[in-house]
Amino acid sequence: MDTLQVILLALIQGFTEFLPISSSAHLILPAQLFGWEDQGLSFDVAVHIGSLLAVIIYFRKEIVAMFKAWIASIFKGKHSDDSKLAWWIILATIPAVVIGFMAKDWVESFLRGPGVIAITTVVFGLLLWLGDRMAKCELTEYQTGWKKALLIGFAQALALIPGTSRSGVTMTAALMLGLNKEAAARFSFLMSIPVILGAALLMGKDIVTEGHVIDWQAMGLGVLLSFISAYVCIHFFLKIISRMGMTPFVIYRLALGLFLCGFIFL
Repeated sequence: MDTLQVILLALIQGFTEFLPISSSAHLILPAQLFGWEDQGLSFDVAVHIGSLLAVIIYFRKEIVAMFKAWIASIFKGKHSDDSKLAWWIILATIPAVVIGFMAKDWVESFLRGPGVIAITTVVFGLLLWLGDRMAKCELTEYQTGWKKALLIGFAQALALIPGTSRSGVTMTAALMLGLNKEAAARFSFLMSIPVILGAALLMGKDIVTEGHVIDWQAMGLGVLLSFISAYVCIHFFLKIISRMGMTPFVIYRLALGLFLCGFIFL
């Protein structure tokens, strides 16, 4: 990978990982337009680590509070809003883990084509619009409850399909279930931590066992740029989401999906 490719792909991954616009849809565009080869597993790990560090550092106070409360709920039987939220995040992670383990090979074999990404970008963009229109905006993330958390978790499992957008589909489900826009985004971002961590660990295991060649300079730059762009993305998205809603992202997804359809099928 040359430096321009590393910079562009790392920034794309960081900015699109947490926006409801599908990172996979954006990552195929440079490859299609510039004829780039696949960036490789080690670079994928690097940009995932950067995104993971961004969300952990941004929510560090909430994570520490949740972890302490979760430990207290286990060993002391003390339950609080923070401990409940921690349990709901864990519960919401289970469907993606189970379904991902069962369906991973099938998805990679049949659903990773650019045509699928183009279609899902449009379809789940329309669902995001529907969720935004249906939103009652009554609940915070601390009022989610285990049933809603589990349903959001099943929605997250749909993100195994490329072009869906993990953040987009989880925010859509959260809005439909009554969470306010900022709470839907925060719950989605917190849910991303175990999922991104698990994906990075699995890819890291494959790198070790399969003996992939590692470009440490590209990995270091990828981690740094994806971290900075993801952190900036999270910060400003949470600042503006309650005012602007999801409509700009819906319009963008529809435009991108139609462009991809034209680029691929015409």
